[in-house]
Parts: sequence; structure tokens; C-alpha cells
Amino acid sequence: MNILTLGIETSCDDTALAILEGGSTEVGDVISSQIADHSPFGGVVPELASRKHQEALLPLLRALLAKTGVSPRDIGLIAVTSGPGLMGSLLVGVMSAKALSQGWGTPIIGVNHLEGHLYANIMSHPELRPPFLCMIVSGGHTEVILARDYGEYSLLGATRDDAAGEAYDKAAKMLGLGYPGGPVIERMAAGGDPFAFAFPVAMRDSGEVEFSFSGIKTSLRTALLKAKGEIPTADVCASFQRAVTESLLVKLEIAVERTKVGRVTLSGGVAANANLRNALVELGRRKGFEVFLPPAKYCTDNAIMIAAAGYASYSRGGRSDLSLTPDPSWKIWT
Repeated sequence: MNILTLGIETSCDDTALAILEGGSTEVGDVISSQIADHSPFGGVVPELASRKHQEALLPLLRALLAKTGVSPRDIGLIAVTSGPGLMGSLLVGVMSAKALSQGWGTPIIGVNHLEGHLYANIMSHPELRPPFLCMIVSGGHTEVILARDYGEYSLLGATRDDAAGEAYDKAAKMLGLGYPGGPVIERMAAGGDPFAFAFPVAMRDSGEVEFSFSGIKTSLRTALLKAKGEIPTADVCASFQRAVTESLLVKLEIAVERTKVGRVTLSGGVAANANLRNALVELGRRKGFEVFLPPAKYCTDNAIMIAAAGYASYSRGGRSDLSLTPDPSWKIWT
């Protein structure tokens, strides 16, 4: 089966559409970012996000079809993110996909956003085969998932409180660096001393694949209060980034040792962080496991990965219909 799949992603604050041929050939993609809309608030405002999705989706679809020269009658499948995510944002994508499905007479399939992140790696690395581990690290997620097979997943561990990307955003807000926090902290960290501040690596010795990032935020706030405005921002950013990276990799190492799985992938917006990527590659070299990293453009929310996951699910026999309903808490693991 080598059809064209239209992918639609509206789980949070990026409106993204893409067309994929087969399981891995990108025909074209378009995206509308809401960073400028949410920056004044230091984070995503759910009601504003859904409103912006409504404004952007159909113009983006017209732009994508014009860019690729693809006609609606050429599209054989519509894949849409159905969860997890913000309910209002998900509704815009799902309802739009259902309308297109009905109008075009095209099959539709709901896609789990996290499975999409897994497929960002699968489509980028044809040689990647299950079983493999995937650490998903973004503004809303920090999980380590075991992919036993395509469509068969187990949760090995997750954060107890904040996601790593959320911690970056809140740290940047405290430092007055703007939103989103991850890219700006990474840029500032390049000129700083990663050992200038001893930020905590939470649950380092717990022996479990669990994360916590509330403590590092508290530690940062305390450091800022003590400094009374006189603080080397580059050193703070470098130290914060080092602690977050260490928190992630120490738990991933436990997951590798526990499962004996020798293939490891990284997904989500924080997976674009060069410090984390380099540290994971070095850890894999030292511990003897393979590391697969997606291109930076597939780390953040995008519709290519949704189309890939939807195509794969449809090929396995997965089906949805016009009764498809978003589930903001949809889990892919058993």
C-alpha cells in the first residue's frame, strides 16, 4: 500500500499539516506557530491556542495543496492527532479531519500524539526495528516507553510532576528570557559554566525510572532570591541544562539495564537540545547501545510524524470513523 496520507496535528499550540507518500516519503508540510501569541503569557493559553488553530487550519491546507500540487482526490488517508493534548486544540483538528473525510470520501484514522513521536524516529531510520526504547521529552511529556513491536508499547517510567520542557519554560520565565524556554536556555548555556551552580538531580538514586523537575525549579528560584539580581545568567543556564540532562540520562540508563534492549531513541521538543543529544550519544558509546536521533524538525510537534504513525496503524488494520472523539488523556501503553 503506497498511498498519500494527509497528517493533521493540533494537540497544543502548533497547527501543522503534511502529506506523506507511503510510510516515510515526505511530499510537503506546513506549520503555523503560535509562539508570538503565547509569549506575553510565558506559556500556552489553551483557549487562545484553540482559537488560533481554527484561524490557521484551512488556510494552511490550501497552502499545502498548492505547494505540493496534490489534489484532495489524490489523498487516500487522513491521519489526525486525537490525543493526548489540550481538549480544545484537539477538537479543532479532529472536527476538521472528520469534515474533510466526509466531504472527500476519504478514510480517517485517529493517531496518538506520543506514537507520532515514536514514528518520528521510525520514519527517519528505516533500519530501526522493535524492540527499542524511546524517551519522549517535551513541554508536556517526560516518559520512557518500551516499543515491544509496532503498535505495542509499555510505559517504563514518567515524571511525577513537571515535564522537562515545562521546567525549561518556567526557568526561562524566572530568568526573564522569554518563551519558549528550551532554545533560549540552550543558547545562553553555550557561554556558561555547567558546574557553577549545584542544581539537584532529583531521584538520582531511587533505582526507578521516574523523573521529577519541581525541585530544580525551586532550587533556581532560591538561587535567584539569594543573588538579588546579581547572577551570571549564562552560568545559571549551563548549570540548569546540565542538571536536567543528567536527570534524564541517569534514568534512561536504568531502563536500558533493566530491559537489556540495545536500541534507544529520543523524541519530543527537548530532543532538539544539542547538549542532550550529544550526551546520549556519548552514553550509548560508553554503555554499548545504539542511539537513533530524529532530525531537529521532527522533534517538535509536526504533522509528518502523525501521518507516518497513522499510515502505519492503518496498514496494521487500524480504523476510525466519523464517531472519532478526542481523548486528552489517551495512553498508548498497556
